Formats: sequence, structure tokens, C-alpha cells
Amino acid sequence: MSEKYIDIKGARVHNLKNISIRIPRNNLIVITGLSGSGKSTLAFDTIFAEGQRRYVESLSSYARQFLGRINKPETDSITGIPPAIAIEQKVNTRNPRSTVGTSTEIYDYLKLLFARIGHTYSPVSGKEVQVDTVTDVVNYFAGRPSGEKMMVLSPIRETEKRGLIEQLTLLIDEGFSRIFIVENDEDESDGNPLRTVSQQIGGQENTGEVIDIKDFLSGFDAKYNSREYSVCLLVDRVSASSDEEVLSRVADSVQLAFNKGEGYCCLYVYPRKGKPFFKNFSNAFEIDGIRFEKPDINLFSFNNPLGACPKCEGYGKVLGIDESLVIPDKSLSIYSDAIACWKGETMKLFKEKFIYAAPEFNFPVHRPYYELTEQERRLLWTGNRWFEGLNSFFEMLESNRYKIQYRVLLSRYTGKTVCPLCNGARLRPEANYVRIGNKTISDLVVMSVKNLRKFFDELELTDYETKIAGRALIEIKTRIQCLLDLGLEYLTLNRLSNTLSGGESQRINLAVSLGSSLVGSLYILDEPSIGLHPRDTLRLVKVLKELRDLGNTVLVVEHEEEIMNAADEIIDIGPLSGSLGGEIVFQGKIDTAAETDVKKSLTLKYLKGEEKIEVPPYRRKPNQYIEIRGARENNLKNINVKIPLNGIVAVTGVSGSGKSTLIRNILYPEIVRILNGNGIAAGRGDFDRLTGDINRIKAVEMVDQNPIGKSSRSNPVTYIKVYDDIRKLLSSQPQAALNGFGPSHFSFNIDGGRCEECQGEGFIKVEMQFMADVILECESCRGKRFKEEILDIKYLGKNISDILNMSIDEAIELFGSADDETSQKIARKL
Repeated sequence: MSEKYIDIKGARVHNLKNISIRIPRNNLIVITGLSGSGKSTLAFDTIFAEGQRRYVESLSSYARQFLGRINKPETDSITGIPPAIAIEQKVNTRNPRSTVGTSTEIYDYLKLLFARIGHTYSPVSGKEVQVDTVTDVVNYFAGRPSGEKMMVLSPIRETEKRGLIEQLTLLIDEGFSRIFIVENDEDESDGNPLRTVSQQIGGQENTGEVIDIKDFLSGFDAKYNSREYSVCLLVDRVSASSDEEVLSRVADSVQLAFNKGEGYCCLYVYPRKGKPFFKNFSNAFEIDGIRFEKPDINLFSFNNPLGACPKCEGYGKVLGIDESLVIPDKSLSIYSDAIACWKGETMKLFKEKFIYAAPEFNFPVHRPYYELTEQERRLLWTGNRWFEGLNSFFEMLESNRYKIQYRVLLSRYTGKTVCPLCNGARLRPEANYVRIGNKTISDLVVMSVKNLRKFFDELELTDYETKIAGRALIEIKTRIQCLLDLGLEYLTLNRLSNTLSGGESQRINLAVSLGSSLVGSLYILDEPSIGLHPRDTLRLVKVLKELRDLGNTVLVVEHEEEIMNAADEIIDIGPLSGSLGGEIVFQGKIDTAAETDVKKSLTLKYLKGEEKIEVPPYRRKPNQYIEIRGARENNLKNINVKIPLNGIVAVTGVSGSGKSTLIRNILYPEIVRILNGNGIAAGRGDFDRLTGDINRIKAVEMVDQNPIGKSSRSNPVTYIKVYDDIRKLLSSQPQAALNGFGPSHFSFNIDGGRCEECQGEGFIKVEMQFMADVILECESCRGKRFKEEILDIKYLGKNISDILNMSIDEAIELFGSADDETSQKIARKL
């Protein structure tokens, strides 16, 4: 039976009322019910917690030493649990280095792809950088006409540490006897392949002479000192042949020439017709006078010092002059004071100088800034021979920092800005010399997932490249397809993980799990449909079914009707929430629900249409508006949006359509700016202006999916400021006054009454190093947070730990039943 069912008996965790349930494996199961009914308790705190505990049992003795202290979920027995994976509804990372590409592992495979089959191109000439091997030289030698004479040469270069004379003396000691000297013409001296060996110029005609090294040294001053010449070591003289012994000898000579020439080797060819010429070879991965980095995985990693941009250290942004601060209103023209720092009696001289010079290079000073071309914007910042740009203006301010007015002016326009060296790509410039299919890795990470899939579908590779990159390409395409199936085709790989919504983060985690193609696992998901458009919900259902069909059990905590209808079975927990929940109201298929089940289950009543949310008979007619004009941030296409005041307004659309950009990046920051009276808003989205009845707005709050408290000590009673009153109430009890306990003794944040073992946390966190930290109940206070003498102080029969463990409803009932003013005040706040 354990192979077919997850069997739970006597579950009593939190508000679960000793329930027993059998959940069929390899099915899509939806656990539903009112908020607070016990859904997450069953799924996460019971089933997943037991799965995690059993997983630890299979680990090393180091992990198992903590096992005895890990509390089992309060149940009689749980059998048939497969390996469990929980994907919760939260933004998992605040790491500024984490991106969609790194989270989904697509970027890891991209790095591998570029390191293995990437082609490096020179930024100077655009030519591909190639390395010549000994085999390449031997093949060239074997391909020449039979009997053609050649010399294998190794160029000798003077260095700061060792001059030509010293090098030649050492070569004599090593057994070499001859050198080849080429006299350079003045016009060709810089282009001679033996003089400037980094320039690989084949077919150049040169004449020279072979001379004994000792003779050269003895007559150096007299014959050569006043002449331009290049010197090569003569390694071997051979005649072209396809004979194996000759080819073997040439290979040895070429290898020696490469070693002595620090990666360079020359063949001096005497053709049967025409003048002798050089044929140059290099294994130094160099062209146009630049030595390039050979493609390596770490070269494409912005989390590695070898690949990270040296200026921004892989973050993509630096502290500098923020364009959004310098030009806060992009609907203005340069003439209309778009540039905020060029206002005022003194600074307007810079604006006037620019306007007077503008006709010289046809700059449109009356055109709004957002309509300027990229070239015109760049010109405004970099300047030209008629005027100094904004960059020079801020350099002038920087050079005068000793004056306080310039320091204040600089601070006003300083913020996080795109790194000028890597342009936000995070990688060192050398990484973008490597391309696949005419695209760099930085080009690929700024593409949407949809366009990225198109690129890889159309990518043409040679048979050799396909053989090397085949597996990596399969992994990349599989993960991209997972993102497409989950409705995330609008994301780019360089999108920061900490900017994703909770629903997007969960779907990213789901894509990682799908990409891994695990089988025989238990996936537990926490409301994955949150934030999804109905179109994307159907996609999610398809993905969940694919996960099930692979041979997994998918357990979803969910309220969405579409997902419930698609489930193989639903489990409704209720009938209500809190202490009135915690029971199994219904289990089975929706179609098979009996009339008695429908009467007991609120969920079934809504699914069957007996209960419904009524459409309002009439809606408010607003007479006040605010209007966003010219919204152009991200994918918004210069739109105007009218938002009525004093009503409930829903902003909707498919995932990635621009909802959050409009409200979170434009409307909210602009209202904050207006209310706070700031002249400039940092990080505000690109739009023209906000108009309408703005004076009617007195305050603004952004409520998003992030936790309201960042501290592990934050809870509802501290957040709504009721805890202060509760502590005063307890400290006023006669026994507390007798022992000298003040309000601070009932705080778990400061020393005094709290448990010193766990510092008032109620638990101890054990760092497991190789897996998630284990949270253990404090053995000293048994999770009650306070010392025994503090717990002896009671109000209406309840100590501080009892009060903190009450539900809101229970606390209102307790404090509302008392007559004193403090208790009534607490009840009102709750």
C-alpha cells in the first residue's frame, strides 16, 4: 500500500484535529479550504517536514548527530512518503548577483557552450583569432611542392631584462650556431613579421642572410649597429616532402621554434618561381597586436574574479551620475530645462553655451529628450569639439570637490548607474570578444526567453561543434521550454531574482525542478497560480500534469478554480479557519461529490455554483482622477492611463504585459516624490508627468508580496504595536510588582526575562553547511521564549507565552472579556 498511497494517521500539528488521510501517489492533488483552515499545516508542516526528516536520516553521521533533536511532526504514523521537494510562494533570494539565468541554470550551460565552441574575434579588425598548432605548420609544409627548400625560424625579441647580445650568447651555450638576419626597409620596418612578431602578415617578400652567431657577435658593432634589421634563430633547413621521417623531423623543429620564439614560428620559403617569403605561425592566441584570453568557463562568469568586470565587480552597476536624476522629466527638451543641473544663474551658462553651439552639429534643442536618438543622447553626454558634454561637466565638479557647493551638487545627482566599462553586462570586455552565431553571451542574456528559443532553433553549427555542444544545447532548450510553458517568455536571463514577484519566483523554481526531470518525487507547491492571468493558469495546469506524468506526486495548496477542476483529487480542509478548521471536509473528485459533501464544504458550494461572488448591481461613478501621461518604462509604449480616485481599481493583463511597471515603477515612486516634496525621484520609471487631482492624495502605501517584517522576531502583535500594552498589563500584576518585573522583562528582544539559551527566539538554528539550516526547539524554555519566573506571571489565567500563542480571535475574546481600560484598548487594536 505504501507504494500507492501516502498514509497519515492522527495528525495533530497546529490546528489539525487528529485527522487521518490517505493520499494517492502519482496523482495531481489539490489541498484547498479557507485561509487558516490548515492546508499549509498538512502539506508543509506535516508531510514535507516528515519527508525532510527522513531525508536527513539517509545522510552522513555528521548530519545524523542532530537527528535526535529534530522534532517529528505530531502524528501517530506517516507511511509511503516519497522524497519531498517544497516550492514555496516567496522570493527566495535577496542576492544582488542572482539572476533568472543563474537560478534556472541556463546561464551555466551558456558559459559551457561559449567556452567550448565560441569563436574569438578581434575588436580592431573583426578577424577571428586562431591558434596555429604544430600540425598546422607541418600540414602547410607537406602541402608545398616537393623539393622546395625552407628554413624553420624562431624570431628573437629583445626584452627589458635581456638584450640581443645576452640572448645570442645563451643560444650558443645551448648548442645553436646560426641565425638568419633580415634587413628592414624603413617603410616596412613596422610590418616585418620578424620585427613585430605579433602582426601575422603572410606572403611578405624579404631577403636575408644566414650568419654564424659567433661571427655576428664579433662583427656586431662594425657591420650591423647602424642598420635596421630583424634576427631569427635558424632551427632547421628542410626540403618539402611527404615522407614520414621528414615530417616527424619538421614537427620536432617546429615545436622547438615555438618554444624559443615564445609562441611564434616562421617558415622562410624559397619558391621555384618568385622571391623568397615568410609564412608566419603563432600559437599565442593573438592578432592585431592584442593577446586574447582563451575561452574558459570562468571568463564568462560574473561571480568569478576572472570573468567579472573589474570596475563594477560583476554587479553591473556602480555609484556614479544617475541619468534619471540629471534628466528627471524626459518629456522636456534641452531648451526647456530638461537637464536639472543646468538650472540657476550660474549653471545656466552651460545650457546657453550648448544651445549656441547646437546649430554647428544640427542638434534638435526643442525636441523632447525621450525622442532623441541614441546617438544624440550619447553626444549630449560625451560632447564634441564645439562643446563639452555632461561627462566633462561632472568631471569639473569632481575636480572642485573642495568647494562645498560643488560637493552638494554632486551628491544630488549621484546614484546607482550602469557601469560605464561593461554597460551593465557584468563581464569583463574580453568575454564579449567571443561569439556563437554572431552573438556574444551578453547579447543572449538581454534577449527575452521567447527570442532566445528562436535563436537556438535557428543556430547553425558544424558537425564538430554539434558533437561537442549537443548535450549542453539539449539542456538549454529543455529549460527554456519549461519557462515558456510556465508563461515566463517575457523574462530575460539577466533579470535580477530579487525583482521577481512571489509567483514568478515559484514558477522559476518549478522550471528548475522540471529541467531536472526527477522521477518518483513528491512536489509540494504553495499557491503557484498567484499573480497569474487565466491564460497562464492553463499553461501551469499543463506543466503540473507533465510533472505528474513523469511519475511524481504533485501536491498543490491552491484556491484557483481551474487548477481544482484539473486535479485528480481535491482535499478540502475546514469547515472554517483557525480553531474552527483542521478537519477533512471532503476528499475525492469534484464530479463525485455527494449532496451531503456539498452542504459541509464551502469550497464545493462555490465550485457547484450554489454560492458565488455577486456582481455589484451598480458601480461608483468617479469624478476625480489622476492621469499618467507618456509612460515609456520597460515595454510600455508611451501610454496615457487615467486612474479614478476613491474606488477599487484593478490593473490586469497577461504576465509581462507591464502592470507592475506602470504601478510599482511609475505611479508609486512619483506619488511618494510629490508627497515628500523631493525635486527628483531616484529610480523612477520613464514617463512624461502625473496630472489630475493629485492634491486629493494625502498618503500612499505599497503592499506587495514581500514579508512585512525582515526580522525573524517580527510578528503580528509587535507589528500592530499591541505588544507594548500587553507587556504593561502583565507588569502591572501584583506578583510582577512584588518581584520587580517591569514591562521590559516581558520582551523577547532584550535581556531580563527572556530565555538566555535561545535569546528569546524559542528555537535554535543549526547550520548544516551542505543543506538547509535545521530549526530546533529550544531545550531550555521548550519554545516558550521566557524564563520560568516570568511564565509564572499570569493575567486571567494566561502567561505571556500562552497569550503569544493565541489566535487573534482567541485574544480578542480574552481581552474583551475584561473590564479594565488597557484590556479593552488591546481588544480594539486587535
